[in-house]
Amino acid sequence: MRRSPPRARGSATPPRTSAWRRRPTPSPCTRRGPCWRRGTWTATCTCTATPACRGTPASSGPRDTTSSPAGTSPSPPTGRDKAINILTVEDGRLETRIAKAHSAALNCMLPIDHHLLATGDDGGELKVWDLRKGEAILEARQHEEYISAMAVDGNGKILLTASGDGTMGVFNIKRRRFELLSEQQNGDLTSVVLLKRGKKVACGSSEGTIYLFNWDGFGATSDRFALRAESVDCMVPITESIVCTGSLDGVIRAVNILPNRVLGCVGQHMGEPIEQLAVAPDGQLLASCAHDQKVKFWDISSLGSMVVDEYRKKKKRGGPLKALSSKAIGSGEDFFADLREEQETTAEAATGSDSDDSD
Repeated sequence: MRRSPPRARGSATPPRTSAWRRRPTPSPCTRRGPCWRRGTWTATCTCTATPACRGTPASSGPRDTTSSPAGTSPSPPTGRDKAINILTVEDGRLETRIAKAHSAALNCMLPIDHHLLATGDDGGELKVWDLRKGEAILEARQHEEYISAMAVDGNGKILLTASGDGTMGVFNIKRRRFELLSEQQNGDLTSVVLLKRGKKVACGSSEGTIYLFNWDGFGATSDRFALRAESVDCMVPITESIVCTGSLDGVIRAVNILPNRVLGCVGQHMGEPIEQLAVAPDGQLLASCAHDQKVKFWDISSLGSMVVDEYRKKKKRGGPLKALSSKAIGSGEDFFADLREEQETTAEAATGSDSDDSD
């Protein structure tokens, strides 16, 4: 059970922020997010504050966007400068700075195209910036709590936001207006991705559940899939049906959506919460960064060719995740594996239990 920070007696309840639901990390934070550029992995996040930069996406262009100035002294973990900085990836030179971009600490940002940038803060405010003008062309405060993640459709028209208040927001960038909020879900919504050629939207939650929405039905969920995980803090699509998720337990899971199956473990950060995932353009490597201040790389070349049977098999209660890479948990040979599987099969036949294939 997560507890809120203590507050003075008689004071008003403060809004939750992204930092409240996360473990504290050493200060200053020197973690760098993964980015694939010109065949090499480079850093995209030079921010010295953890919560304010965790939503910075992997960049694929010559410019890099962060929410805290580079080359400065360590700033507080709340990102009090509230500024947007655009840096060149090659030499880290500051190209553009928008001071006091938000009234609260920035928590996530998403490049929409070469000129448009979306940012969300801990107060639930969304802004879409035109970098040519240096000003916001869309401002909205529809969420009651922090914006944790964003995604945009292939046409760059519809922007989706996930929030700590348990709702997903829909905004029309072209018409510069708010469209609607989804119904409230259990726990914080921590991630959002598009799947099935844009026909499905998947949102991860702090309760370890993936909520699915139809593209033409954002108001209510069409399906949900509960993983046997502490949370789904970050999520990245690998194919049109497979996503990789990062959790507080440090395990990177490969999950198939419709039919809903946990395919196995891609890798892990041994008990350290995973902050961000990024995929190389060729889809062969997955990079992950976590609270252990390490960037790790995983071979996911086998995921693209995996075929998931719609038939629901009998589950093995308490069994380990299948290892999908040589470095993943469970990849070693187990002398007693066949005996254990036989015993579990016999026990399941006796109880006649059905499977939910959650983990």
